[in-house]
Amino acid sequence: MARKQSSSSPGGRSPGKVVPLKEGPDVLRSTLDDTDLAILRALQANARATYTEVGRAVGLSAPSVHDRVQRLEQRGVIRGYRAELDPAALGLTVLALVSVLPSDNANATAMARAFAGIEHVESAYTVAGEESHVLVVRTGSMAELSEVLQRLRDVDGVARTRTAVVLSTPLQRGPTL
Repeated sequence: MARKQSSSSPGGRSPGKVVPLKEGPDVLRSTLDDTDLAILRALQANARATYTEVGRAVGLSAPSVHDRVQRLEQRGVIRGYRAELDPAALGLTVLALVSVLPSDNANATAMARAFAGIEHVESAYTVAGEESHVLVVRTGSMAELSEVLQRLRDVDGVARTRTAVVLSTPLQRGPTL
């Protein structure tokens, strides 16, 4: 939980500044002020924007934006910058969500390592329920998907899989601020 400092606060802190009452990942969101959130929104919209462009959007100088972005990177709020690729342009037109049902003697850590070694597995989520994992798999054809599914069933600890082929993606976004 965070509290706002009053203008007469000791240590010369500026009024309205959000100060954490404790440290750790649980309070990270509460330590982001409105300017940090505005910078994050600007970078989500265009990660290639210059510090000058971001500064213009949020009302800060380029050096101030640079300092804030560096702090956000150091704190792990900004984890990286990536190019967003068009799967269809790369010939990867089949998207599937694969639920993995584990055997009784399954080792979740070993299974996750094995899933990471299968090229067409984009991401793997450990989940609650009958399934142990949900995988996002993208391939160039149904035949290729069938091959990937066989490789998944061959992983030690996988009893069976259940697959849903994605027909369309009406909504896809990252965390919203």
